[in-house]
Amino acid sequence: MVSAKRGSTAARKALRYTKFYGGKVATVPKVPVRSLEDFSVWYTPGVGAVSLAIRAKPDESFEYTNRWNTIAIITDGSRVLGLGDVGPEASLPVMEGKALLYKYLGGVDAYPLPIRVSDEEQFISTVRTLEPSLGGVNLEDIESPKCFEILDRLRSEMRIPVWHDDQQGTAGVVLAGLYNALRLTGRSLRGTRIVLMGAGAANLAAARLLVEAGARSSDIIVLDSKGILQPEREDIDQLQLRNRWKYDLAMSTNGDRVRGGLREALRGADVLVAASGQGPNLISKSEISSMQSNPIVFLLANPVPEMWPQDASAGGAAIVATARSDYPNQVNNSLLFPAIFRGALDVRAKTITDGMVIAAAKELAKFAQEKGLEPRHILPSMLDWRVYPRVAVAVGTACQSEGEARKKLSRAELRNRVTERIEQSRKSMKVLMETGIIEKPPK
Repeated sequence: MVSAKRGSTAARKALRYTKFYGGKVATVPKVPVRSLEDFSVWYTPGVGAVSLAIRAKPDESFEYTNRWNTIAIITDGSRVLGLGDVGPEASLPVMEGKALLYKYLGGVDAYPLPIRVSDEEQFISTVRTLEPSLGGVNLEDIESPKCFEILDRLRSEMRIPVWHDDQQGTAGVVLAGLYNALRLTGRSLRGTRIVLMGAGAANLAAARLLVEAGARSSDIIVLDSKGILQPEREDIDQLQLRNRWKYDLAMSTNGDRVRGGLREALRGADVLVAASGQGPNLISKSEISSMQSNPIVFLLANPVPEMWPQDASAGGAAIVATARSDYPNQVNNSLLFPAIFRGALDVRAKTITDGMVIAAAKELAKFAQEKGLEPRHILPSMLDWRVYPRVAVAVGTACQSEGEARKKLSRAELRNRVTERIEQSRKSMKVLMETGIIEKPPK
């Protein structure tokens, strides 16, 4: 009841406030304009010299322009939040919100850019044409399975980081939360039986990242709406043709070749990561009770989780996490994506690898450990702003060690740089509010 009231209040405020402000983000100058002479430096004729310098060495565009700190948040609006296919115009306020988080939490200049495209090829082609303007791309809210093909192709064909937050971001925060939940329950990633309920963008990426981080693929079971993925399913040939990512998991996971549905998958499992449909009655207390003692349960459907957290606890779950802010242990992508791009942009990254995401997850988990782990606190919150420079440094360091950075910085240089950028962004917001340039919202 309280949650429903909070939701309706937030919706009313969102409609009134965003209309009052005319959107959430805007561009502002970063150079002084004191006289007419300044225009001759920033524009013509002085700007010609900068253009010639970049023509001679195109990568100098990262030094002479704001490209080094610029990303685009690109979507076709085909799978927005819990709303589904709302189209590019209706996705714009969501992308603006993402841009606000990028700027405030990571000091990253992110431009919301919904596009109207007819198919995957047009999407890929459109994004590729934008590369000269950008330091990176955040793909957002693209329906499955086309989101996998788009990400894979763009990562291989572009020389700037391309990131899909619904895949890599969710997987990274899940991994961070699992590191600490496993620690609290006396487990380690290797040898732990993990059930992934739902085979969309989040869990398919989570399966890959968990294996990269050290889990055994044979200890992972993945379910979609038709049941457990395994090589002898009736639709395995169709999966091979229509969704090769699901097919690959059907062939590589589930070493015991368990068949059936959720009840069969959960029997004796240590961990459940649910990222499927809106609940709350998709999982029962008895199914949680069939897991190993002190199981770990992540319920990531939002706004209504696959089951209510209190029911998971009543079923025996030792640690429960959700995607909601009004329950403990929020698995929130906002803990990672601003910092990951901050670190990647400052070393002029060519890509974002799984190794960089794992480094980010480990640092995120470590930050929470230093604050004190307990079953209701396995992850930091967005208010712990100091986590962002730490994660950014971990990402930038990993990027350099993997040979994917254009710019070399020592750990100290990187720490000073990312901290300065993030603090500057927070201070700018404060000054804009105190001076009234950002007006107070209407009552």
